Amino acid sequence: MHVKSFGSKMPVTHQSTFVHEMAVVIGDVELGEDVSIWPFAAVRGDIHSIKIGARSNVQDGSVLHVTHASDFNPGGYPLTIGTDVTVGHNVTLHGCTIGNHCLIGMGAIVMDGVVINDGVMVGAGSLVPPGKILESGYLYVGSPVKKARLINDKEAKFLSYSPKNYVRLKNQYLAENN
Repeated sequence: MHVKSFGSKMPVTHQSTFVHEMAVVIGDVELGEDVSIWPFAAVRGDIHSIKIGARSNVQDGSVLHVTHASDFNPGGYPLTIGTDVTVGHNVTLHGCTIGNHCLIGMGAIVMDGVVINDGVMVGAGSLVPPGKILESGYLYVGSPVKKARLINDKEAKFLSYSPKNYVRLKNQYLAENN
């Protein structure tokens, strides 16, 4: 695993965590049970904290970062991801809060101070501008995002399926590499 300290902060990982050898996790980062971080993802908690909840996955090429405390942003912005979250390929998450059972579509950008409540889907390629709050149970799409519609039954089932599938996949990777 490419898990590296920064200053006095070393990432905390659960024994069931999977960080692919071509991903990097740096600094003040906490990865929960069954979290998976896939190739070329960067999780950089150098100037504030990052917490990723159980069974969440961060897919290939995603960038997760934070904002430091300053006169411009008193307190800064940590990054918090809840449980059972799927972060698609090439997503940028910066100093935001994502609730439980969410899916952030491929190529989406989520900016500082955003709060995505539980059970939200953000469509591929969407831009969530700073400070926006996304309401539970909806699909959001566009640049900037707009509430498109309620999540349908099939999508709600996928929000549960995707994290389970990634736990299965990371377990397969771990078994084949031991």
